[in-house]
Amino acid sequence: MSNRTILLATLALSGFVTSFGAHVVATNLPTYAETVGAGAFTIGLLIAVYDFAELFAKPAAGIVADRRGMKPVLLLGLVVFIVGSLLFLIINPKLLLVVRFVQGLGAAALSTVSISLVARHFEKGRGRAFGIYNAIKGGGYVVAPAAGGFLANRYGFATIFVVSASIGLVALIASLFLPNDPGGLLEDDDELSLRASVQIFRDPRLMPIYAVIVINMFLVGILFGFLPVYVHGLGYSAAQSGTVVSLATAAYLLVQPVAGAVADRYAMRTTVLLGLLVAALSIMAITFASGWMLIAIVIAAGMGIGTVWTNSDALVSASASSSQMGASIGAGQSFKEFGDMVGPLLVGGLTQFFGVRVGFVTCSAGAVVLLVVLARSPAFSAR
Repeated sequence: MSNRTILLATLALSGFVTSFGAHVVATNLPTYAETVGAGAFTIGLLIAVYDFAELFAKPAAGIVADRRGMKPVLLLGLVVFIVGSLLFLIINPKLLLVVRFVQGLGAAALSTVSISLVARHFEKGRGRAFGIYNAIKGGGYVVAPAAGGFLANRYGFATIFVVSASIGLVALIASLFLPNDPGGLLEDDDELSLRASVQIFRDPRLMPIYAVIVINMFLVGILFGFLPVYVHGLGYSAAQSGTVVSLATAAYLLVQPVAGAVADRYAMRTTVLLGLLVAALSIMAITFASGWMLIAIVIAAGMGIGTVWTNSDALVSASASSSQMGASIGAGQSFKEFGDMVGPLLVGGLTQFFGVRVGFVTCSAGAVVLLVVLARSPAFSAR
């Protein structure tokens, strides 16, 4: 294996740590809730607190990485994640909220910095590198539910945290051999750093890309959160419903390396806008289909979302200044978390009051309208 391949695999493993850590716990919270006597609200809170920690910690991690160096922040994030995971073994199980928050803080740092390092070390072939990184990271979302269910049922809920910490430890050891980076790319001044952290969210070069990220996350919330609601209404069994969602997930993951490679040959702008259009139109069409037509549309939606997911990250890195790479990517990741939290609430509200079809069509139509506006934005010049 070449040094570049080992480097990319190491960074992707760090990304896998955060996705696996988030979902291996989340998918087994009903079992935990029964054990400690918690209700549905507590389950929702335990899921949200991980994202909440990442929402605010990611920009901070990016700014610190720009000032002090990427590698130290990555290693610190892995240590915090490992400690947070093992914390469950020594505290009252009812304090899982604290564990999830600490895990989220560590995940915020290692996720933001690993993405930033992909951008820094793979300027040539950036799209393909991001595609491979995101496909491996996304594997955590696929593996975690089945692995977590097996571990919790056979060895107990606490085993989940031991396995999460073990994977984090492997990533930590591998990351020790990453090349050092200089750091100090931002002036070491608290006032300047605070100003930079605010301005990075309003950078006119990046705002349209942030908008794409939020819109895409809304579509993610529809496809992976409410597709099961629609297929359940069609009379599909739990197994059939899971198969349909799994096909969407597989399409979303497998398309990313291909979409990244295409973006390297053609304009990233083109792949991002086309992916968003395909995702929005496909999700709009889902509630008018069933059978094999539904499966084809779901696969198309997954491919569209996956294309935007990986190439929007690459587009942020290509548009950001080198001195603010970590801060820019951290801001982009925060917008991703924001969309991940707010999107399901919006779709859920529309579905609750007007039905699943209205929820799907309204949000998808809104995405198409915003897509037209974004396509005319100067920030989406060909890259």
